[in-house]
Amino acid sequence: MKKCKKVMTRNTLCCLPDDLVIKAAELMKSGNVGSIPVVDNEQTQNLVGIVTDRDLALKVIAMGLDPNSTIVDLVMTRKVVTCRAGADLKKALEAMTENQLRRIPVVNRSNKLLGIISQADVATRSNHPRKTAAMVKGISRSIAN
Repeated sequence: MKKCKKVMTRNTLCCLPDDLVIKAAELMKSGNVGSIPVVDNEQTQNLVGIVTDRDLALKVIAMGLDPNSTIVDLVMTRKVVTCRAGADLKKALEAMTENQLRRIPVVNRSNKLLGIISQADVATRSNHPRKTAAMVKGISRSIAN
């Protein structure tokens, strides 16, 4: 099985907790991605959260908040499931399936953001079509109330 670093997308777009939500949305649009990792600052790039298109829809738009005055810190997810660059991809896939995640940030031991693994990365770079299909099925399953 490949290592996470062989499959991850590097040079990941990211934002800061005090950035406006509109900036996160614009980054998602320009990068054609559904989530933006949130880092403590541009120098250390320690992961402190993640903001998703779903966060924007449910926590900003549905709540009637103004994306031009709401900061990312108010709507981001703070408990982020991550993986390490040197870990087996299988471990990352299991975490994605278990937590129904379409993407997982890759960090080092200091929690510095190194990249991100998305379903598309797995599908196009892993050469394991059965594992990819199982992961997509597991992530896409509905959660019973």
